Amino acid sequence: MKAQIDAGPGTPFQKHVWHALCRIKKGECITYAELARRIGKPRAIRAVASAVGKNPYAPEVPCHRVIRSDGSLGGYSGAGGITRKATLLKSEGVDTCRIA
Repeated sequence: MKAQIDAGPGTPFQKHVWHALCRIKKGECITYAELARRIGKPRAIRAVASAVGKNPYAPEVPCHRVIRSDGSLGGYSGAGGITRKATLLKSEGVDTCRIA
């Protein structure tokens, strides 16, 4: 997937975020703030959320594993929208998130 991300569309920042998404383990659910921290940009939460929302590789690049700080699911730009995000998380054993 790394080569596909590198060769595909997106800004360098978006690609950096998408690579970070690939490092989120199956069954793990993190916040946009945590993802921003993991890429070394703890104050760039909105930019990270924007990049996550523009992920063209969902669900192979697992943006569904990123949720809001309040525990709600947030959005999902992949096919099926928020319902699909909830389904993907449940299929990975994550059931503690709630839909806003």
